[in-house]
Order: sequence, then structure tokens, then C-alpha cells
Amino acid sequence: MKIAVFSCKPYDKRTLSHYISKTDLEMTFFESRLSQETISLVQGFDAVSCFVNDDVNAEVISQLKQQGVNTIALRCAGFNNVDLNAAIQQNIKVFHVPDYSPTSVAEHAVALIMTLNRKTHRAYHRVKEGNFALEGLLGFNLQGKTVGCIGTGRIGAAFCRIMKGFGCEVLCYDLSPSQELIDQGCQYLSLDEIYQKSDIISLHCPLTTATHHLINQQSLQKMKDGVMIINTSRGALVHAQEAIDALYSGKIGYLGLDVYEQENKIFFEDMSSHIIQDSVFQLMLTFPNVVVTGHQGYFTDEALNHIAQTTVANLQLSQTLNPQQRRLA
Repeated sequence: MKIAVFSCKPYDKRTLSHYISKTDLEMTFFESRLSQETISLVQGFDAVSCFVNDDVNAEVISQLKQQGVNTIALRCAGFNNVDLNAAIQQNIKVFHVPDYSPTSVAEHAVALIMTLNRKTHRAYHRVKEGNFALEGLLGFNLQGKTVGCIGTGRIGAAFCRIMKGFGCEVLCYDLSPSQELIDQGCQYLSLDEIYQKSDIISLHCPLTTATHHLINQQSLQKMKDGVMIINTSRGALVHAQEAIDALYSGKIGYLGLDVYEQENKIFFEDMSSHIIQDSVFQLMLTFPNVVVTGHQGYFTDEALNHIAQTTVANLQLSQTLNPQQRRLA
């Protein structure tokens, strides 16, 4: 089985190469993202492996079918970038990695909270310059604060457990409440109640039509002044321009993002010598109470190995399934 691996960085190549060494899989690695512009690269391959910012829309899937590709193996949990209906119509099997390390993303969300709160990013630069003044670095105790977690799947549940460990009151929203989290002292409420009561709101839900721009002008108006918003899930959960407006007004007191709606143009690349052609993103970076990281929440040794191992297992499984037996539906 020949696989074209897109959006492949050196660390992906290292881990994937390790796990295919004792299989009959043959991988060719491309740094390019899969899109309509790069679809010609799939000629001669049986499968493609993609990541979060590959654009696997209906037209791309149609062309994959024409090129003889029968499997899409995602190296991520989310699959909002894949037109699943088109894949079903074309009898292309789609796999993802549903659980690659929930703790890694949850811990990164906490890292963003701690950085914003205790301003360690600013303190680091001050000390490097010989400035040991504390004015402007005032934080608050997490113990006793109310934390809202929107989405309590594997990552959200891990996040809730960590915040309970800090002594926070944890409020949750999910279409399928977890009895385990309830037993641990978490409380499930409506979205409006979470907006109204939370000092910190962390997003851990998938991107769907219902959650697109979940954080917007209307939802922000229901929140406490100075609320902290954390997003380590999908960029389009937050309406960036309306978040900026809320930063100006003080409605958002702290904003931590590991994802961004237009990140496919900039993330995972070294843009240090380029002018980033995104005025909204550039403006967001000017706020002292905003911390942005480049979609690194998943980026731990444990997660990379699990992603590679599961992706290889999915590709092997795809060879034994008929098109109707797909992992996603």
C-alpha cells in the first residue's frame, strides 16, 4: 500500500518511519498541504494521510477518487476539514486518531491560563533585561475561581480534572454529560449559565455548524467583565474580530489561543522573515493580555508516537475493510 503523507514535518517523518518499518506500507512524505493546488501529487498512491489544515473538500475528494485513492488517514482527532458526505459518496474510507493524548492538550490549556494569569511571558523578558520590578505582573489565585469547560470529551475531561486539582469550581457543558465528572464534583449547566458564572472559560468542543463562532459578540455580552477565554480546540470557535472588540472594551481580560481561524496560512511554518498578511491576527498579537501559540497543544513525545502508531494501524486496517466499513460516519 502506497501512502502520500501531506503536511509532514521532520518529527512526523521520524515517528511514522519508525512504525512502518515492520509493515508492508510504503510512505512518501510531502511538506505541502493537501489541497486542490497539490492534488496532482497523489498520482500513483492508494491512500493519503492528512493533518488539521489540509483542505479535503468535495472537489479534492472527487479528484482523489479519480486518482485511485481509497483511504484518507487523518493524523488528528478533528475531521471538520474533510467533507465526509463526499467521501461516503465516493466510497473512500476515512480514519482519524480519536485519542492521541488528551492530557497533552489539556495541560497546554492550563499552561495558557497560568501564563496569562501570572504573566510569566512578560516576567521572562523583564528579567532577561535586568528588570526585576513586579508592577504590572499581578495575578490571582486559581483556587476558588469558577472555570467553565465547554466540551467534556477526553480532552475536556482531562482539563476538568486538572482544574479541580487547583481547587476550582468546575462548570461543564456537553450534549452528553459525563457521570464520572459529576462524581468528581463537576456541575453541568446550560451555556448561558456557564457564560454568566465563569471567571475562566476553556473550549474543548469540536467545530460544527452549531459551534462555529461560539465565542461572539452575543455570547461575550453574557460573560463577566474581564473573563479569561482559552481555546485549544479549533480556531473558528472564536470570532477573532469580535474577540478583539471585547479586548478593547475590557469584557475579555485575558485571551489564550493555540488555534486561529485562518491558521492554515501561517501555522506550522517559520514566518519570522515574512510579513504576515493578516491584519486581524497581527492586531491580536499587540495586546499584552493575549498569548498565542502555534497549535502546539498536542505536541508532546507521547502524542506524536500515539498519532503515528494509530495512523499506521488505521492504514493497515483499511486494507481489510470494504468501503462501507468506515471509522467515521
